[in-house]
Amino acid sequence: MGLWLLDADVLARSRFAVSPLVETVAALKALDGHPTLPGQRAWLDAHSPAYRSRLAGDPFSAAFVRAAFPPRWLPDFLATPADFLGASAGDAEATFAGELRRIRETPAGVARADLLAGLGGPLPAELRGADLPERAAELLEWVWTRTLRPDWPRRQRLFEADIVSRTHLLSSGGWAATLDGMRPGMRWLGHGRLQINTYDLPPLDLGDTGLLFVPSTSSRGWVGSDRPDRHTVVYPCRGILADPARSAPPAALSRLLGPVRAEILARLESPTSTTGLVAATGHGLGSVGGHLRVLLDAQLVRRRRSGRYVLYFRTADGDRLVRLSRRSDERTAG
Repeated sequence: MGLWLLDADVLARSRFAVSPLVETVAALKALDGHPTLPGQRAWLDAHSPAYRSRLAGDPFSAAFVRAAFPPRWLPDFLATPADFLGASAGDAEATFAGELRRIRETPAGVARADLLAGLGGPLPAELRGADLPERAAELLEWVWTRTLRPDWPRRQRLFEADIVSRTHLLSSGGWAATLDGMRPGMRWLGHGRLQINTYDLPPLDLGDTGLLFVPSTSSRGWVGSDRPDRHTVVYPCRGILADPARSAPPAALSRLLGPVRAEILARLESPTSTTGLVAATGHGLGSVGGHLRVLLDAQLVRRRRSGRYVLYFRTADGDRLVRLSRRSDERTAG
């Protein structure tokens, strides 16, 4: 299995962040046919035709995505965000420009070696030029500008809500609870051992570095190591960007509480902030806040402060009500 060896100091230096570049790579993989979260279906339908047209008219881009995304591999120069990630948290354009600059500044030989490591064969002729990093950056910039930038404020709110939920879990259950199941094949084994996947790889001692955890719409995520001091875990955003059918309220619950209140209660499978619920449901802040107050008064949800956020989560009675309502729907459908 793939193991990372790390001590308490590494975890102390670890943090969560949102990366426009990571999400752009995840979007490019999704457009190329790799699995994404089910909630991305409408986005894929909207942008796939333009992407296919781009590849049909650009032999470099077509060769690049074939080389960059073989099964079980992602080249490190695409997998790891920039060092300064988070310095411009409120300015996605500036953050993305900085991350893209790192791609452009990657030596062509390093980029080719990264691609060759996953290919298992010769590099296509279209990718042998000295302009490989620049042209790869141009493709990523196209994906960002054409498909992601208009939707970025919503995605950023969803990712931030996921991070708030996980930092809440970190404060209540520690790193073991936070890391277990963060992405498929990843779990904390104890004694300073983090299983990052089930591949047959030699263990990697992280030394005195830190980890960066980044949510994305990729269904599996990935790990990246830009040695010696940068290691990244990209993981699927939990719940909010998943299959809309899973977060849809049961019909019985909607009849009892009303459709909006039922939707809010159904989405609180994990602790979520008000802004996270606004982003996920599309309802206004005042509407979501008002429904949360009713659910609080009915003792179906509780709230708890985590840093600068207030997180809402279902009580045992709220869980029971959602569970029984789903069973009622299943019996009716059967």
